Amino acid sequence: MKNIAEKIYKEWHEFAKTRQTENLIELYAHNAIFESPLVPIIMKKNNGILNGRDEILEFLIEGTKRRPNELVKWYRTDNYLVNGNTLVWEYPRETPTGNQIDILELMDIENDKIQHHRIYWGWFGTQMLIKSATKK
Repeated sequence: MKNIAEKIYKEWHEFAKTRQTENLIELYAHNAIFESPLVPIIMKKNNGILNGRDEILEFLIEGTKRRPNELVKWYRTDNYLVNGNTLVWEYPRETPTGNQIDILELMDIENDKIQHHRIYWGWFGTQMLIKSATKK
């Protein structure tokens, strides 16, 4: 499990950072669940939950278009946690070059794919992401 988690840890970051949504979606199981506070804003839903690759891909494509690049520095340490089938890492607010949107990524992995992905925001990023996501 640790090798699969490390592969997802590295590839998810690289694919998201370089806007490779087609490669990124391949990391998810066909019936994956994705949760983020941005889902209701970007997808015009009443909740923050997406079910299945089709919904997740639509979100990833639209979210990538709206991403506030000046606040997403993609800085993270090489510290991540794997416990059973759970993978967790942080994009901390403080970086060597200033603040960035602070996010915690939490993923449940089954059969070598992301089955459930939850995104939690820190205090700094919350207002910035909401403001950016509501722009067209």
